[in-house]
Amino acid sequence: MTPSLTTDAPPARATGVVKRWGRTIALDGASLTVGHGVTGLLGANGAGKTTLLGMLLGLHEPDKGSVEVLGLDPATAGPQVRARVGYAPEHHRLPDDLRAVDFVRHIAEVHGLPHREATGRASDALWAVGLGEERFRPLGTMSTGQRQRVKLAQAIAHDPVLLLLDEPTDGLDPVQRDVMLGLIRRVGTEFGIDVVLSSHLLEEVERICDSAIILRDGAVAAAGPLDALRGHGEGLVLELEGEPSVVEDALRLIKERGAEIRDDAARHFVTGGDDLYEVVRDSVAETGAGIRRLQPRRVSLEDVFLGIGPVPTDSGTVPPSPPPPPPPSPPAATA
Repeated sequence: MTPSLTTDAPPARATGVVKRWGRTIALDGASLTVGHGVTGLLGANGAGKTTLLGMLLGLHEPDKGSVEVLGLDPATAGPQVRARVGYAPEHHRLPDDLRAVDFVRHIAEVHGLPHREATGRASDALWAVGLGEERFRPLGTMSTGQRQRVKLAQAIAHDPVLLLLDEPTDGLDPVQRDVMLGLIRRVGTEFGIDVVLSSHLLEEVERICDSAIILRDGAVAAAGPLDALRGHGEGLVLELEGEPSVVEDALRLIKERGAEIRDDAARHFVTGGDDLYEVVRDSVAETGAGIRRLQPRRVSLEDVFLGIGPVPTDSGTVPPSPPPPPPPSPPAATA
């Protein structure tokens, strides 16, 4: 009996996945869930992103753990999965002598579309990515940006449920990158296709993604909606002004009262107990230094990527953030 897709299942899920290539461990117990919308798959080169995409397509089987796509195991139901999944690989190796429309039509036929329907879908997909006028050009005459858009067109021509994109902006200049990111966001919103965008560029993920999964050393370092990942960090951000000696006295007094300070240029990240805000406020007031900035620390996606943000739970999601400290009290009136 042919397995059928499960419409209420998440687009993709991996549980305790381990994958080795010889002595190299590409994935080491990775567990994650891809939700609806546009999800960024972040990680440095060699973090396991491409291996994970290959496993979602059923091209590799896990050594341990399990993978599920649209409710199916891609290792045993590969044809059914790949019929509803679009994929654009990182490499740029395309047949130079083939026209763009013929290439996209061929890929649509590989996904199971009849010749006539595949022909129409190929033209529609190329128009959708801005290559309608160029659809009859040989691929070898196209720029890198155009070829990347052809790869996107072939990935969506068969109307997939899930789209996997591996470094889709590789080799593009800033203008071409903006165009490509806009197209991907449009696919994930107007077309209603769930997207996994594999990238090592934080800025790309922050611009167009709803959620992110961060891989580090073959495991999931953090995962969740971008707002939850960034969230509130621990402690306060403090910026002082005044004479250097006065500023140093304020920082010394804060430390003497049990707080810890980590410096980043002119900013100071202060952590401590429940009375941290009062400790900082009173110490600064006693020394006469001025406060340029005092607020709860916000964690950037870069902090999470570098491993200094919130710690994910076992499920790969970020735990709730603690509430921010109270707002500053108004200064006491002076005579």
